[in-house]
Amino acid sequence: MPFIRIDRFPYEEPHHINLVLEASNDSCCTKFEYYCNSSDLSDIAENLESFPRHESDVYLYEFGSERKEDRWSYYFRFRVFQIDGKGHCAIQIRTNNNQELPNLEIAEFCILAEASQINRLGKLFRKFSKLNHEAFVWNVVDGELIEKRT
Repeated sequence: MPFIRIDRFPYEEPHHINLVLEASNDSCCTKFEYYCNSSDLSDIAENLESFPRHESDVYLYEFGSERKEDRWSYYFRFRVFQIDGKGHCAIQIRTNNNQELPNLEIAEFCILAEASQINRLGKLFRKFSKLNHEAFVWNVVDGELIEKRT
């Protein structure tokens, strides 16, 4: 079943956090570690809880860059968009470790979801943004906050 899992590891909290994202659409998968501002979680939550706001709504969260001249060590894209006017949506995930061959790792795929499932993902991000849980797992059927990893 397609899923998104995010694990949080303490790092200069409450301002900066270390996240490890695992995601799969059942055909492709990625595992990607990155650092961001803790406020990013609230921003993602706010946008996903009310998605879509209109017919052509797209939410884009990007971190890093794939351009060599920008000198980022990685790139992460999390994009949510509608695929039709009936509430069918997709979550596009792209990760790039910006390494040279043979160490280059790039993954890109979409997870299909209904608008209500995207909204539920937003609610998980909202609770996770309070930094009281170490991880969460979401899929199109369910979601779970994990207080302590085992």
